Amino acid sequence: MKVGDILRKKTARVATVRMNETVGVAAQLMRASNISALVVKDVVRTEGNTAVGMFTERDVVRAIAEHGAAGVNLKVSQLISVQQLVSCSSADTLEHARHLMNRNHIRHLPVIDNYSLIGVVSVRDISTAFDEASAVAKPAVDAA
Repeated sequence: MKVGDILRKKTARVATVRMNETVGVAAQLMRASNISALVVKDVVRTEGNTAVGMFTERDVVRAIAEHGAAGVNLKVSQLISVQQLVSCSSADTLEHARHLMNRNHIRHLPVIDNYSLIGVVSVRDISTAFDEASAVAKPAVDAA
């Protein structure tokens, strides 16, 4: 099974936040969309709008734990690591996506095709896909 198979079952909208937004705004966006992670975008002169990282509930907790109530006023850019965005493509296998998540200790993986952000897959998405695949593969046992 491929990452693209999961994306076809999900909503097409990808929740994003700009690097210069505050932690408070990012938290409100996550709450309004009932999600636990946002793709962080930055405007790059040569490339336009580009994905540079992920901002998660853990980042919100860290901001408040380290800075108290003032943590909500920090910029998203102050809390994310932008050295190397870990991502996959829609053609990658679920096994590869799971491996990237495990190796990098992350729970959300942006999906980028031809330099464009097309979606995000989560550990839960992959786990559900594996569960559904194994349920289809195993024949039901009849109760006698």
